[in-house]
This record gives sequence, C-alpha cells and structure tokens, in this order.
Amino acid sequence: MTTRQLKGLRVDDGDVAFEVELGYPARSQEPALRKALVAAARAVPGVENVSVQIVTRITAHAVQRGVPLLPRVKNIVAVASGKGGVGKSTTAVNLALALAAEGASVGLLDADIYGPSQPTMMGVQGRPQSHDGQTMEPLENHGVQVISIGFLVEPDQAMIWRGPMATQALEQLLRQTNWRDLDYLIIDMPPGTGDIALTLSQRVPLTGAVIVTTPQDIALLDARKGIRMFEKVGVPILGVVENMSVHVCPNCGHVEHIFGEGGGRRMAADFGVDDLGALPLNLSIRLQADSGTPTVAAEPDGEIAARYKAVARQVAVKIAQRAKDYSSKFPTITVSKGT
Repeated sequence: MTTRQLKGLRVDDGDVAFEVELGYPARSQEPALRKALVAAARAVPGVENVSVQIVTRITAHAVQRGVPLLPRVKNIVAVASGKGGVGKSTTAVNLALALAAEGASVGLLDADIYGPSQPTMMGVQGRPQSHDGQTMEPLENHGVQVISIGFLVEPDQAMIWRGPMATQALEQLLRQTNWRDLDYLIIDMPPGTGDIALTLSQRVPLTGAVIVTTPQDIALLDARKGIRMFEKVGVPILGVVENMSVHVCPNCGHVEHIFGEGGGRRMAADFGVDDLGALPLNLSIRLQADSGTPTVAAEPDGEIAARYKAVARQVAVKIAQRAKDYSSKFPTITVSKGT
C-alpha cells in the first residue's frame, strides 16, 4: 500500500478517520487489512479511536497502441498457453470466478472456437437473447457474464472453419455482446500461437496476458512461444501459472511431481515476469469443472479456491500498477476540409 491510496484523513483530538482506496478487488483480505490499519494507527501516541473505510475503484488501463477499448469493459486479460491439455480453460474459469468472488464485475469470453468448453464448465446452456437483432446479451452463472460459440451451435457440431472465418466469428462475439460494465473480461484463448491467437492478440485491446503451463519440458517449450507472441504484439505478460504442479495422494499424503518440478517458476525467471503461483493436480478440480460448478464456486472457502484467489489478486494488482488509460478523457477531434 502507498500513501496515494490514503484518502480523506481526519483527525479530531484522539479520533482518527481515513479511507484506503484499492485499485483491485480484495474482498477476502479486507478484514485483515482493516485490522492491521487500525492497529498501526492506534500505535501513534494520542490516538484512541480509529475509523477505517476500504473502497475499491477499478479503472481502465493501457492496452496496445492503436487498439481502442471496448465500451463498458475496463480491462481485458488473455489466459493463454502454447499448447492444449495444460488446464488453460480450467484456470481461466476459476480466475474469472475468483475475481468475481473478490468483488469485481467479471465477464468470460470462450475464444476456443473449435473446442468451446466454458458452457460446460460454467454450467450454462441456452442461446443468447437479442433485443435489437444486432447485438446479444451474455448468459450468466456464478456471478460471471459468459459468451461462447458453444451457445450458438449444437454440442456435437464440428466447427469446420478456416482461420479468417473463425477469427471473424470471435470478433463478433467480443464486440457484439452487450457486456454489462465489466471491471475485467477474461478471454479463454485458443491453444497455440496460430492465426486465430495471433490475430486476436493484435486486434483485441488486451491489458495483459496470463500464461498457463505445466512443469513438463514439452509444455514449457510451447509456453515460451506463447510469451514471445504476446511480446511481439506489445501485450504485457502479467505472469505465469504453473498448473498440475504436484499431486498429493488423498489416501496416504504422498507428494509426487508427476510432470516435473518448478518448470513454470524457472520459465518466469528466464523471461523476467512474475511467477503467479502453482496449482495442484487434483481430481476435485476436474470433477467440479465437468459438473458446471468450478472449484472457486464449489468450495469457495477451500484450500484450492484460496490458491486461485491468490493468483487472481496478483493479476489484479499487476494490472492496477500499469499506466491508466486516458483516452476517454480526451474529446473526439474531427478534421474536415475547409470551404
């Protein structure tokens, strides 16, 4: 916390009141923070009564040059991986739920055209409604707004589309959805660094990207390519999440690093980006996602949910530390020919 976050300090004899402004959601941490602030203020000689108010104000932050922000969406975070099968979608959905649980307004865009999984993971079915025939309303569950190509096609229908068509469909999902005043929009990116992922990275106003990998050497090779792709298009890497990092036997407690150990942490160090944390290889994570109630919603007070929330808070803090977007404060300038 910095002194700039301290607002409205009032001192009246032994009574002290002030407000602390956070630029990120941290509902689960507020009681402990308030207690620490009260204790610190009371340690000052002469202070008897302390009143602390904690408020959260999330603002829009800078994106790639030349890419305009979306209306009613402050920050967009891409959750990506260099390859499939590393738990990217599971991480994306739990990250979205964790940000919502911490007090933010959150949306989730399923950008995996060929294998949309968020309708199943979020437990949402049906087709989006349209009130004007041109835009559509996101579906919602667990307090998160969701849109996916999976809502528009039959579950067993194969999307036999070439790259340009798939990219156009994704842009329509993104820009023709009536998102309702989002603090964060999480994009579950398609795996790899192909045409769709690259085009989205260039055209979507991304505040930053989170890279998901396992500790396995093969996964790390492809995750490095994902980092390079975002670097080339000017999208900052918010950090690396190491998924399936360790398995703890539920019967005997034996700990085993099935896919290797510490690979995500080493990769983060190599690229000079943040290690956001490690998530376990756990049967409950898979079962809960398959049932439509991911871990953060199914066991909000559990140990694994706490890990997802810790990752989410780190991502939000990294975003809050970035330069703010001031484009909305400048008037639109129109140049016309003189008569």
